[in-house]
Amino acid sequence: MMTATPIPRSSIATARLRLRPTSAADAERAFEIQNDWTVTRMLSNAAYPPHQKDVEDWFSDHAHEWADGTAYRFAIEQGERMIGVVDVDGIAGGAGSLGYWLERPAWGKGYAFEAAQALVSFAFHEIGLSSLESGHASDNPASGRVLTKLGFTPIGNRELVSKARRETIVQCCYLLRR
Repeated sequence: MMTATPIPRSSIATARLRLRPTSAADAERAFEIQNDWTVTRMLSNAAYPPHQKDVEDWFSDHAHEWADGTAYRFAIEQGERMIGVVDVDGIAGGAGSLGYWLERPAWGKGYAFEAAQALVSFAFHEIGLSSLESGHASDNPASGRVLTKLGFTPIGNRELVSKARRETIVQCCYLLRR
């Protein structure tokens, strides 16, 4: 059952990370991270090279999305440094979509799993969602390993346009039920 009262904007602590609600001030750091082609090529909705104003506009809307209950976006911090973003968006009818991205130096350290695991718990226990979907580019098997370790089940593939790559890619799709 979905919560009827607004969820306060608060941080989530994990063993090694702090997830805090994003703010407009995070746009500059996100722009730096997305200037790395190896990161942005895996994001279907981000342009490469990134456009500073687009990134700023996206971040400036996060507090409004949170208040509306349509998306909950968190900056992933390791120490005092923002290393990425994890979010649940597209929320409707008790379902949402899990997404995450990290700077390249943070890859391979279990941070994506740790942050996503905390957000799955938040989505099911705080927001009250009954299911989450997620996906990854077919040439990004590491992200698939994160999702299966979280308990997501593969449900098929679909074609979608990658804004960064400027081409149609195959996305591997997954589902997790509470």
